[in-house]
Amino acid sequence: KIAKIGQFAENVYFGKNSGLMDQMVSSVGGLVFIDFNDTENPIIDNFKYDFESKGYCICITDTKGSHADLTDDYVAIRAEMESVAAFFGKQYLRQVDENDFWENISEIRKSKKCSDRAINRAIHFFNDNKRAKHEADALKSDNLQTFLKLVQQSGDSSIILLQNLYSISNPTNQELLLGITVSKKILEEKGAVRVHGGGFAGTIQAFVPNEKLESYMQQMNKLFGKDACKKINIVYEDENILVVNKPVGIE
Repeated sequence: KIAKIGQFAENVYFGKNSGLMDQMVSSVGGLVFIDFNDTENPIIDNFKYDFESKGYCICITDTKGSHADLTDDYVAIRAEMESVAAFFGKQYLRQVDENDFWENISEIRKSKKCSDRAINRAIHFFNDNKRAKHEADALKSDNLQTFLKLVQQSGDSSIILLQNLYSISNPTNQELLLGITVSKKILEEKGAVRVHGGGFAGTIQAFVPNEKLESYMQQMNKLFGKDACKKINIVYEDENILVVNKPVGIE
């Protein structure tokens, strides 16, 4: 109910045609795997994982971009994916069989009802839906390296296929892509880094090896300003209930 209230506020008062994912994660808390096939009754599975004991920290970096003029960019993602679904007579891509999509991809393009970008974004959707489940399974089986590999694959797909790292209305502002590129250099193929949230501006998320934490945070703060980078501690009250994601800064 809290998530639906948040979605209503975004849809009606802010004019953003958002779904339930961000609101649901915020209202449930912690690590969450959600199946939205039935949006009225989504299947929610939240669980624990202690990244620090496994040698990694979670960092969120504010790249200081503004979301003020990005509504059209956000709306376009959903509209374009739904245009591909409409080709198959469906409302949502979730209702489209992925094999049918691949078998008819040339016909989708020939129809002129879907742009090339819409098709690429649909490919991202199909792949990332599967990756999300594999990520949850990897953590539940304590296979952190597989999880990190999947996170990086998802992040790279956001850059290449979903294309939500910067707005085409202001293509010279690419702070998210810059932050990710610099992060990859610092991490040296250890950990993972990706856009965090809806994209186009805002934050990046990184899984940073403990031994690289101080250096990573210092370099991100140097690039984007004081306190831009925060280490996130997931604090649990007991075995089942998450209380707070506590940010910790570093100069």
